Amino acid sequence: MAETQGKAGFHQLRTPRAAAVAGVVFGVLFGISIVLLRTALPAAASPWVHRQVQITIALVLAPFAGIAFLWFIGVVRDRFGELEDRFFATVFLGSGLLFLATMFVSMALAGGPLALSCDSKAPPAEVLYFGREVMLHVNNVYGVRMAAVFMISLGTIWLRTGLMPRWLAIITYLLALSLLVVVSFSPWVTLVFPAWVVVISAYILTVDRARPSRPN
Repeated sequence: MAETQGKAGFHQLRTPRAAAVAGVVFGVLFGISIVLLRTALPAAASPWVHRQVQITIALVLAPFAGIAFLWFIGVVRDRFGELEDRFFATVFLGSGLLFLATMFVSMALAGGPLALSCDSKAPPAEVLYFGREVMLHVNNVYGVRMAAVFMISLGTIWLRTGLMPRWLAIITYLLALSLLVVVSFSPWVTLVFPAWVVVISAYILTVDRARPSRPN
């Protein structure tokens, strides 16, 4: 009885509906970062040093995109509720965090040549080219595929639980498979993932807006 009375004054912590906006914020910020880096990374590495402002803006936006992505993961997982499957939820969470880690690493690698270019002595073109290629490998080989695993695990959860429309889960599968099999070092491929996150977040916001507010 005392235990019941002790818990009477507490309220269950729930995810705010507005947190779903984090997915849109991630998609926009991350997409802008990729576009800025793509236009600042020509085939030849030497012009990198002349686009410091563009690369700096991309590097400043990237951490905020990562923070928003963490909120997006929390929103999506909150929707699982008691239907959450431990196996697929582990793959979902692990792949999301690995994608975030590879994103930060690739952005840090892009910042390396930028730091070198601030030196009075221009860095050798070979150093800039090496940094560019490593960044593209981390982003397009590892990051993109972790994003694909994230999408596949989430699509599987949606199909098994019915939390999202079947057509949306199928589209998620198709986009994820394309990211897995397409081997390309073009940063444009990465834009598929933030675009998908924006669509999912917009759907969640639309559905939740039509639902009545949950009591505390």
